[in-house]
Amino acid sequence: MVTGEAKSGTRTRLLAEMKTAAVVSVYLALFLSAVTTYRKLLLAEYQIGYFHYGYSLIEALVLAKVIVFGSVLGLGEQFRDRPLIVPTLYKTLCFGVLVLAFSVLEHLIDGWWHGETAGAAVEAILRQGQWEMLTRVLLVILAFVPMFAVWETGRVLGEGKLFELFFKRRTRVKLDTTPD
Repeated sequence: MVTGEAKSGTRTRLLAEMKTAAVVSVYLALFLSAVTTYRKLLLAEYQIGYFHYGYSLIEALVLAKVIVFGSVLGLGEQFRDRPLIVPTLYKTLCFGVLVLAFSVLEHLIDGWWHGETAGAAVEAILRQGQWEMLTRVLLVILAFVPMFAVWETGRVLGEGKLFELFFKRRTRVKLDTTPD
């Protein structure tokens, strides 16, 4: 039998995870849309359409869910007591590898969807998609550094403190500047 207190704790944790996923989704959507815009401007002769913007939004949602899921599993939590740069870079590396794995999986599923065997999909990745995939993963990893830096700073400050610093009005503290 689940007590009301346990339900409340689960509901609170789920709500916190949903808020985290929303914030990460918005951050990654903005970043990936900027990359899509840059790519569209740079490669205009390929006529990249608006579908790619929608794809960037979906990718941001999927990546956010992967990040929240990895966070719930404790991925990248080994160095919590070290200076902030260590857990920030470690989480960036861990989640970057996770993004690379999901990117390869995405290409394999796309190949399967189009009737290719797994071997043919891997060959297609190695033949033409590897550099684009690796570049996209590298850009996402670079986007992870400030995201995880803010994330870790918020963790160290305490729950809700970082939000308050950024989004709540602070009262000015009048300093006594008269000499003693």
